[in-house]
This record gives sequence, structure tokens and C-alpha cells, in this order.
Amino acid sequence: MPLWKKIFIALALGLVLGVVLNQTGNADIAASFKPIGDLFIRAITMLIVPLIFVSLVTGVTSLQDLATMGRLGAKTFALYLVLTAVAISIGLALSAIFKPGVGVDIGAASASNVNANASEAPTITDTLLGLVPTNPIEAFATANVLQIIVFAVLFGIAIVLAGDVAKPVKNFFDSAAEVMYRLTSIIIAFAPYGVFALMVWVAGTYGLDVLAPLAKVIGMVYLGCAIHALVVYGGLIKFAARLNPVRFFQGSVEPMLVAFTNTSSSGTLPITMMAAERNLGVSRRISSFVLPLGATINMDGTALYQGVVAVFIAQAYGVDLGTSQYVTIVLTATLASIGTAGVPGAGLIMLSLVLTSIGLPLEGVAIIAGIDRILDMARTSMNVVGDCAVTCLVARSEGELDQAAYDTPHVLRSDDMVAPAETHQEQTPPAHDRAVS
Repeated sequence: MPLWKKIFIALALGLVLGVVLNQTGNADIAASFKPIGDLFIRAITMLIVPLIFVSLVTGVTSLQDLATMGRLGAKTFALYLVLTAVAISIGLALSAIFKPGVGVDIGAASASNVNANASEAPTITDTLLGLVPTNPIEAFATANVLQIIVFAVLFGIAIVLAGDVAKPVKNFFDSAAEVMYRLTSIIIAFAPYGVFALMVWVAGTYGLDVLAPLAKVIGMVYLGCAIHALVVYGGLIKFAARLNPVRFFQGSVEPMLVAFTNTSSSGTLPITMMAAERNLGVSRRISSFVLPLGATINMDGTALYQGVVAVFIAQAYGVDLGTSQYVTIVLTATLASIGTAGVPGAGLIMLSLVLTSIGLPLEGVAIIAGIDRILDMARTSMNVVGDCAVTCLVARSEGELDQAAYDTPHVLRSDDMVAPAETHQEQTPPAHDRAVS
């Protein structure tokens, strides 16, 4: 059975069991599943730092010249920022049309929620200074992804500039990358079990009661994510990349489902990279450069969520937003998608920054806190799908996408991921081999 089917079945079964446990007053039993899910998340998290570092270093060194890297970087950043602005515009439009905050009882909505004290968003100066690590080892130890990315890119550039004398170092990182991809394959094989446990815990803990007062907000976020995925991503894949959008979504389904449960773009990165290469035919030198950046700075789903929630809070407090305030929301959330990417709790930090920029009360953050996990599941899935879309667009523009591998209706299977590399290559069509290699 393909891995995505196993994950989907696990997700559905976990949802049903979790709701049953919650409705029967057995939330403590649901909570007992959380350590199993946490174990899977810890295993995935274990891969993030070394995978980002070695994949980015090999990605930069494979480009060979700085001009190519500059071109790829410009395309990647431009696409991520433009798509983030489009996403938040969709969120604003949906909230303005359907008015989810009109008639909401602020007291009732916030009474059952935990106290959410969002951290203060960093300034532009702090963000720029924070990109460069004063101690790379500390950046690795604290999993500061932005600093790791900067150090990895600079390290890769230094290898390229050093020339032949640095070939042993380049070969070492190429080998290390292969080892990390193999370790990733082993851990991903356990994804259905982790997804099931996490879903039981989420559904069993939150149940259906917390959804009722804020159901329209949840509906707007999920509807907006669906529109953004099908219309924006699907349209770009169809008309800009001239690829089959159905195949794109089929190839992206594994990372999307895993992101839905673990709510971490960085935590899903190993699965996203494997799906981009094996399912979508993206070359490794493109995926290893574009995807780690996307996991850090691409926040389409989060930006859309900001738009919906900001208008919801304004409507709930009876505040009328003008055109200038809508523009401020778009600009603030787009820029903050980079500035807060490496900070824990980025979604709430971005929300506090957006609310402050248009003069809305920060108490609105507490209103959303009770359903933030449910919203986070949708927005993280959207972030990951956006990473895959941008990777395909960049790869297509660079001639680094294997059309035969993309068109093959292949999704990751458990035997693909745990079998030796030689066996997988013998069973895969030649065109697909080139994409994986």
C-alpha cells in the first residue's frame, strides 16, 4: 500500500478514536497516545539540523558558480514572497465577504481558552543581525534554522571558491547527504503510527466543543487554504510550469498529510525533500537548495491565517478597517513571514505583530489560542504544498525537472524507503533513476 494511503487511514482512524474518547469523557486515554506521536516527532526533529546543513552545502556546491546560485536565490525568494502576499489577500477577502467575527461573543469565545502571551516580534535590525551566527556550534545546538541556512550557504560558497583543494570536503558532504537521505527513509516508514497517535491526542483533547464558537474562523481558514492550493498553486503548475496539476497534488500528498498532524514545516522537511525528488522528478541540487529555504521563510498558510484572524478580531471588537489598514496587514504579514520564521511560536508572534500594526487589541490572540492547533494543521499543510510548488516552478525554469518521473503516478511506498538503494534503482524506470540521483 502506498505510504500516503497508510497515513490517510491512520489520520482518519485517529480522528474517529479521538472524538469518541473525548465525547465519552476519556480524554486522559487520548493523552496517553501523545508520547507515541512525540517519539515520531522527535525522530523527525533529530534529522532537521544535519539534513538542512548537508543538503544546503551539497546544493550550493552542485551549482558550481555563484551566478547560478544568485539566479536560483532570486527566483526562490521572489516566488515565496509574492505567493505569501497573495495568500494573505485571499484570507482578507474571505473574511471581508463572510464576516466571521460579526455576532461573536468575545467573552464566551475567550473564557475557555488558555492565556496566550505572544512574544514580542523582533525588529528588522534584530532580524538582520540574527541571521549571522556568532557561534555556528551554538546555532546547531539551539536549532536556529535561519542561522544554519546562512552558515551552510556561506560554507558551500567557500568550498566552490576553494576549487580542487576542497574536493575531499565536497565529496564528504555528498556522502553525508546520501547517509542522511537513507536515515530519513527509515524514519519516514513509521509515519502512519506517529500520525495516528498525534491525531488521537489532538481530537481527544480538543473535541468538538471548542470548535463551535469559532467554527466560521476555522471554516474560512480551511476554505482559503483550499482556494490557494487549487487555484493559485494549481494554476501556476498548469500554466506557468505547464505540468499536470493532478500529478502535482498526488506527488505532494505525503508531506501534506504529515504536516497536517505535526504542524511543522521544518519537521516535515525530510519527507518533503524525498517526495519532491521521487514523486515530482525535481533534481536534488534544486530541492536541496529551495526546500530548506521554503521550510524557513515560506509561510503562505500562516499568512492566509493572519488575514482571516485579523479581520475576525476587528469585526468581533466592532472595529472598521480601512483600505490603508488592509494594505498594512498584507505588507506586515509578508515581511514578518521571514522575520519570525526562526522564532518558536511564529504564528502567534506574527499575529501579535499584525494586530499591533493596525491598532487592534492583543487580547485577540487569546481568543484564537484555543483553536490555534486546529488552524495550525491547515496552514502548515499549505506551507508545505507551497514549498513543493515553488520547487517545481524553479526546477522547471532551470530545466532540472524530470518530466518522465513527474508524469509517473508513483508515490512513496514503505518498500521504496527501507530497501537498499541498489534494489530501488533496479526496480525504477531509468528516467526516474536520474531524478533520484
